[in-house]
Order: sequence, then structure tokens, then C-alpha cells
Amino acid sequence: MTAERRRERAEVGGLVAFARFVVCGGGVGVAASFAVAALAGWLPQVPWVLVNALVTAASTLLATELHARFTFGLGGRATWRQHVQSAGSAVAAYAVTCSAVLVLHQVVARPGAVAEQVVYLSASGLAGVARFAVLRLVVFARTRSAAATEARPLTVAVARARIAAADPTGLCRAA
Repeated sequence: MTAERRRERAEVGGLVAFARFVVCGGGVGVAASFAVAALAGWLPQVPWVLVNALVTAASTLLATELHARFTFGLGGRATWRQHVQSAGSAVAAYAVTCSAVLVLHQVVARPGAVAEQVVYLSASGLAGVARFAVLRLVVFARTRSAAATEARPLTVAVARARIAAADPTGLCRAA
């Protein structure tokens, strides 16, 4: 199967892409959530914000690859440009999750691990919806539109040939 054919078969609609985004991104996000909690407990001398940054960087690389290959139907690896743009949206998501947890610590003197997880995952979910929109409309949109522009343009000669082929009477043939 050619790369073009794989790309055509992999084209996905918005609902399918969102479902794939939830499975891939959500799966990575949940794993990252547990990794942040585990590392923060294992390395109590390291600030939580730094632990979250490290886990966010690693999970962003993994999620961007998954989104390029499966979520948005590219069927191949993400480009450096896509990684950089995806990282930009991840920085915004990182700011949202950190802010949410820091606000929790301002409101509750000693929140438990469950409260932190609820706040963290809620903030991650909201940031994730915004991230989906950015990834679909900006980061991976050029790749989808580039595939469309690779198709042969409709020239006058091609249009005439198609009309002639579709007209068995020959009345529409150009003189």
C-alpha cells in the first residue's frame, strides 16, 4: 500500500479524531498523573512544579507521536515543527495544571493525594479539550491540507476529459 493510500485511509473526521485523542492523550495524561504523584512522593526535596514539568515534557513527546500516527490520521511520525507547536500547547496546559494545584494549596492547608489528583485531572481535562482544538486546527491541519493540495489540480484539459468521458452522446464534447 502506498503512503498516499495509507494517508487517504487514515483521514478521520472530528468525532473519530476526538475519540482517538481522548484514548491516546487521556491514556498518556492519566499515566503522567500517576507518574507526577509517584515522583513527587519519591523525590520530596524536588518541587512539585519541577516534577510536573519533567513529566509533562516526556508525556508531550509521547502524546505528539501518538497523535501524529493515530489521532489525526497521518500514519507517520510527527515533524519537528509539530513537536514544537505541540509543546507550545503543552506549556499552556502545564500552566493551567500548575495554577490549579497551586490554588488548591492556597485554599486547603494540607490537601490529600486524592484532592490533588481530582484537581490535577480536572484541570488536565479542560486543558486537553483546548489542546485538541489547537492540535487539530493548527498543529496537524497543515499536514492534512498539504495532502489535499498534492492531488492533481483540476485543469481545463482534465475537466474537458472528464466531461467527455461522462457524456455518452458526445453532445458536450468541445469543438
